[in-house]
Amino acid sequence: MPGVFKRGRRSPRKVGYPHLQEERALVRRGYRLIAGLDEAGRGSWAGPVVAAAVVLPLERRDLPAQLLGVRDSKLLTPRRREEVLEKVIQVALGIGVGVVPPQFIDEKGIVAATRLAMRRALDALPMRPDYLLVDYLSLPDESWPYKSIVRGDNLSLSIASASIVAKVERDRMMIELEAEYPGYGFARHKGYGTPQHREALERLGLTPLHRLSFRPMKFMV
Repeated sequence: MPGVFKRGRRSPRKVGYPHLQEERALVRRGYRLIAGLDEAGRGSWAGPVVAAAVVLPLERRDLPAQLLGVRDSKLLTPRRREEVLEKVIQVALGIGVGVVPPQFIDEKGIVAATRLAMRRALDALPMRPDYLLVDYLSLPDESWPYKSIVRGDNLSLSIASASIVAKVERDRMMIELEAEYPGYGFARHKGYGTPQHREALERLGLTPLHRLSFRPMKFMV
């Protein structure tokens, strides 16, 4: 069954909290295990792209209260993300994480890499969901029924939960990689394109973590 993909440019994000309207509509249609999917690191210059899949206990009436504070990970501080991650871990029926390295990104492109990370996240779940809610991305090669939602991490609590998991997991990876590649500031900027990162590239050169198909790395090869 094909997904529903709302095309068009992303409009500015409105500040707010995600809800369960999409999930509850799907429950009324007979779906029971609904996985929210999101990624982290898609626009980074270095490091992997990481995706997470989260299945919530939608039958719980207190679910919004239990996950109060869960929202688009980019709207939270690192400390707050760690705090709400614990809520997701305690409440979720299942969590899966998928990681795809920069070499695959250079070979196949970031969209294909993100889709693969999401597939790996789904494979890592302890159960098979029967419907997917995905932040923005279409999944044309998957057999699951799904819906792709623009600004999904602002609108769906399942997707927002996945956003938190993916972001925290990737940040932890980049902090660990700082020790392996000192001087680049990965623990601070997490591989994204900052002035500090650009200066380190000019001074130290490329690492195996860098995506050679991305600017400015492709001009340094």
